[in-house]
Amino acid sequence: MGKVLISDDHPLVRDGLRTVLAVAFDRCELLEAGDLDETIHIIDREGDLDLVLLDLNMPGMNGFDGLARLRQRYPALPVVIVSASCDRRLVSDALRHGAAGFVPKSLPRSVIAGALRGVLDGEVFAPAGLDEAEADAAADAEKEIRRRIDSLTPQQRRVLELVVAGRLNKEIAYELDVTETTVKAHVSAILQKLQVFSRTQAVILANRVHFTPAPQSGGPLARVASH
Repeated sequence: MGKVLISDDHPLVRDGLRTVLAVAFDRCELLEAGDLDETIHIIDREGDLDLVLLDLNMPGMNGFDGLARLRQRYPALPVVIVSASCDRRLVSDALRHGAAGFVPKSLPRSVIAGALRGVLDGEVFAPAGLDEAEADAAADAEKEIRRRIDSLTPQQRRVLELVVAGRLNKEIAYELDVTETTVKAHVSAILQKLQVFSRTQAVILANRVHFTPAPQSGGPLARVASH
């Protein structure tokens, strides 16, 4: 875990979430914001956040407009809604607007910590009893991941396959008989098309939709297996 932004206008809530994160994750740098404008300012300033915990009712949010604004501005940054309210419609709407999870503030700290770990592993979290909303959101998210992977060129897909397999740039260059500079250019293009900031995030997305190599006799060099 690297950097997490806690965005909530209530200091006591921020204190509680800070305690959960400090206990659950080693070497976690915690940042705080009290409204949407401050949230955006911090994300722009830091640039490499791993997670945002967002209160729907803090100043500037205007319902789900604030969440939609964050998802459009930072499509690769996971945003988890942390709310005092919890009903099926609210959770479903949050996930439909692009939240990576919905965590009620009333949940035990251990459950909140587990939920956040799951989100960082590429899962979508919703409270128990809301499986339908969670399943719909997960299906939409996986469809979007497949669309991004489908935008890769055959050579980029081959490079992604090797990245997923844990190969270093120099190993990929040797296997594909190209320079490391060429490999780095492919990796940068892959990260941009997948809308992620790192190789690790690219691997998480690929594994989430079971990205696997395709037969190399004709056709594309890799494919995304459907569920």
